[in-house]
Amino acid sequence: MIRTAALALLLASTALPTLAQVPASQAQTPLPVPTSLPHALPPIPAPQDRDYPGTIGIVADITDVDRRIIRVTQTVPVSAGHLVLQYPKFIPGNHADTGPIQLVSGVTITGNGQRIEWVRDTVDPHAFHLDIPAGVTSIEVKFEWLTQPDNAVWRVVMTPEMVNLQWEKALLYPAGYSHSRITFQPSVRMPEGWQYGVALDTVSFADGLATFAPISLEHLADSPMFAGAHFRRIGLDTNGRFPVHLNLVGDTAASLAASDARIAEYRNLVDQADRLFGARHFDRYDFLLGLTSKMGGIGLEHHRSSENTASPSFFTGSNPDYGSRTLLPHEFVHSWNGKFRRPSDEYVPNLNIPTQNSLMWVYEGQTEYWGDVLGARSGLVTREEVLANLAEVAGFYDQQPGRQWRALQDTTNHNLLGYRTTNPWPSWMRGTGDYYREALLIWLDADTLIREATDERRSLDDFARAFFGQDDDDNWQTPRPYTFDDVVAALNAVHPHDWAGFLRTRLDAVGPDARAPLDGIARAGYRLTYVDSLNDVEKGIQSGWANDFQYSLGFSLGANNRITGIRWGGPLFEQGIGAGWELVSIGNRTASAQALRRAVTAAKGTDRPITMVIKRGDEFRTLSIPYHEGLRYPRLERIEGTPDRLSDILSPRRR
Repeated sequence: MIRTAALALLLASTALPTLAQVPASQAQTPLPVPTSLPHALPPIPAPQDRDYPGTIGIVADITDVDRRIIRVTQTVPVSAGHLVLQYPKFIPGNHADTGPIQLVSGVTITGNGQRIEWVRDTVDPHAFHLDIPAGVTSIEVKFEWLTQPDNAVWRVVMTPEMVNLQWEKALLYPAGYSHSRITFQPSVRMPEGWQYGVALDTVSFADGLATFAPISLEHLADSPMFAGAHFRRIGLDTNGRFPVHLNLVGDTAASLAASDARIAEYRNLVDQADRLFGARHFDRYDFLLGLTSKMGGIGLEHHRSSENTASPSFFTGSNPDYGSRTLLPHEFVHSWNGKFRRPSDEYVPNLNIPTQNSLMWVYEGQTEYWGDVLGARSGLVTREEVLANLAEVAGFYDQQPGRQWRALQDTTNHNLLGYRTTNPWPSWMRGTGDYYREALLIWLDADTLIREATDERRSLDDFARAFFGQDDDDNWQTPRPYTFDDVVAALNAVHPHDWAGFLRTRLDAVGPDARAPLDGIARAGYRLTYVDSLNDVEKGIQSGWANDFQYSLGFSLGANNRITGIRWGGPLFEQGIGAGWELVSIGNRTASAQALRRAVTAAKGTDRPITMVIKRGDEFRTLSIPYHEGLRYPRLERIEGTPDRLSDILSPRRR
């Protein structure tokens, strides 16, 4: 840093002459200060609950799949004066400021055939200021969304075979109005022969141009499209006034070959959701599922659809992974929890007002719970698979040191600290996964408490029906926000209890004595234990088990024997080892996961340390780890003589 005196001397020696010091022959008339300079910009208008005059037309051209460019043309009714156009910043379902303004290019605005210049707001780069000349009643706005060729920074949304169009990343809208009061007329131009799935009402579809009925910005941004060359639409429930469809788009036509038996499981899902919630708060629902290895993965909720991807072999392979089979149940539940009923601090008036995430443990946590439960009730997963998954979740939080400094409630702020950022110490840092998976344990705790206290007469099902179901009506357009006190009151209506204390104790627990919320597992009739080998079902759920030494040596082995996921405070951590090391040898054997398992097993019950050589770059270290407890993997073990409440929770509901 330049010290003050030296800086003053430097400035004095390099100072430019003032206008008075310039010879008259060289002096020029000062230029006027442009009114469009940043300091002259008016503030961005706050959203008001009023109608934007007129309908905004928008055409998204998704035909340039080779260059992966989406071209947008908007026709915006305007009147003379200052106008601010905003690009969405806080994306619903991301719970953070993730709008990719960095990928927007070529913004060009014209009115009456004349170019209208814009100035970007220097505080908020998602806002564009412009002055509408007198006599201009409509402007044309054009820009490109430069989607990415790989998943290194931004998710791939365009391939030669399919496009995932997300409206909230492909539009500008006028500031000063609630997004529920701005109307758009959307159209999409797509490659020849392509078909699409979207929760919008089609007005016409000809020559590759699909035009949809007018809709509010709020719901347009919540209505993504999957379009592609290989498409299949399957009716899951089309007899009532609220139809449900499964829309498949694939890398190949072969990937769409879902069997009748697999389709029946999704029909069961719709039926079991009806029996759980007792009402539908949508006029239609479209599952959108991309079966692809080329597009970036996604699982994102919407009020009338869900935006998902899975492996191309999801329907044609033998056994898809557990997470992909419970993905659609999870996102379907969000139509009730997160969309129709929405945390009050998530219910903001437009897409550029910051959201708050204090109730993510309800929004995501209870949805995680019901996603697994409905997955089992519909037959998408088995009871044994749910038990194996629950064991993995319970084991992780049972051994998680991060709660020593950070409460579960604080993890709901994680997205706003940096959207799903990675870190080398996940067991210590904690993060977004906790308000999903640890909160799942809290809701199992609540469910089993209600069942036990009411002699099995009532359960969390009753809460779901009363809180998320409510009336079956056509007024789905208006979400019903909820607060912490609303959740407590609804639980008390099912079974009187100190629910505020129950929840806050589990959400705010922090410090050396804080423990994972495992009471619900015991009350469900099971205990968490650790075993040295897994059965076939457990191996399928804990798919990385062969390279997983988290509960023994405190790390995992990645590709090329790279040491990953070192557990804070674990045996390897205590050797002073952090990220970036590679396992070279175990004892006198070449390193491999199998050799390491053998060494851990051989050291069990002895006083012999486990020796290994590791390297980082040109540096080598020989470690001697005094660990003698053998391999450890989490398992739920039945407590004989207790009610098996978990099996009842997972059983299909009958009318």
